[in-house]
Amino acid sequence: MQAHVTKKTLSEGLGLLERVIPSRSSNPLLTALKVEATERGLLLSGTNLEIDLSCVVPAEIQRPASFVVPAHLFAQIVRNLGGELVELELSGSELSVRASGSEFKLQTGDLEAYPELAFSSQVDATLSASELARSLSSVRYAASNEAFQAVFRGIKVEQHGSVARVVASDGFRLALREFSAPGEARNLIIPARSADELVRVLRDGEVRLSYGDGLLGIQTDRVRMNVKLLDGDFPDYERVIPRDIKLTVILPAAALKEAVSRVAVLADKNANNRVEFQVSEGKLRLAAEGDYGRGQDTLEVQQEGSEPAMSLGFNAKYVLDALGPIEGEAELRFSGPTSPAMFKASGDGGYLAVVVPLRI
Repeated sequence: MQAHVTKKTLSEGLGLLERVIPSRSSNPLLTALKVEATERGLLLSGTNLEIDLSCVVPAEIQRPASFVVPAHLFAQIVRNLGGELVELELSGSELSVRASGSEFKLQTGDLEAYPELAFSSQVDATLSASELARSLSSVRYAASNEAFQAVFRGIKVEQHGSVARVVASDGFRLALREFSAPGEARNLIIPARSADELVRVLRDGEVRLSYGDGLLGIQTDRVRMNVKLLDGDFPDYERVIPRDIKLTVILPAAALKEAVSRVAVLADKNANNRVEFQVSEGKLRLAAEGDYGRGQDTLEVQQEGSEPAMSLGFNAKYVLDALGPIEGEAELRFSGPTSPAMFKASGDGGYLAVVVPLRI
């Protein structure tokens, strides 16, 4: 086998696989990368048993063949090569990697022992790749990182008629986004870490989804993935979305982000980075206090609702996370000083976040 490929495209493909393939494992085969030199180019494949990933790298191939190499070592060698063109040559059990006067020789692994990765060609739904990536990215911050929180470590994907919804929550906050996606009714939970890798491989164009037993299949023109889904039932999150809104505040999202970041510098890190929100007479006053002093900021806002004034305390990081996906005007909806508050884009942007206030 002999292949010629640009360093840039090979590095990009290896970068995707590197994030999935573990650098250490009790099973050494899981640290390896399978390379299939075909007429389409180089087909790179790997797995961590939670995610199977395969991507195509355009290349000129002579004498197609397949082999297995240490994934991270191979990627490191390619990244450090000089020049723009890489030549790969397989001779027996040895792979030569050459570029711009440099040459490395790698021992290949046992191809027969490498686990067979099967990707479904079935298509159950077709979505916009960029919209799915954007939606998953918008809510990812709200998923839990704690192993004991079971389904809260995932992102729920719901499909109802012509609308899909992604939802994440860690019990203290919730984020959801809706987008247009015709298809059959579905409910599944993607592990948040797997969603991170899915976002990285999704680009423009369409993504084709297939639903298996506890498995989600993803196909694009360049990449195929299998994602192992989380078992369990996501709690009824809709009951925490506030309905009885007593006070609404509208202001530029960028201005609020900047003001919260400023006053949070002095927030007490041992008191949940508390920042006070005090609304009255068309003004939002932000205040924070810690061991080294106090800070405050005042913003002009558009104020609506039956309550003329309200005071709430929030974790500054939670507020900044909730505001992150919002562009333009932000709409803050309050139902009481101790009730969950809603943060959303003014108008119908499809995204909203719910944050539980800190108690006094």
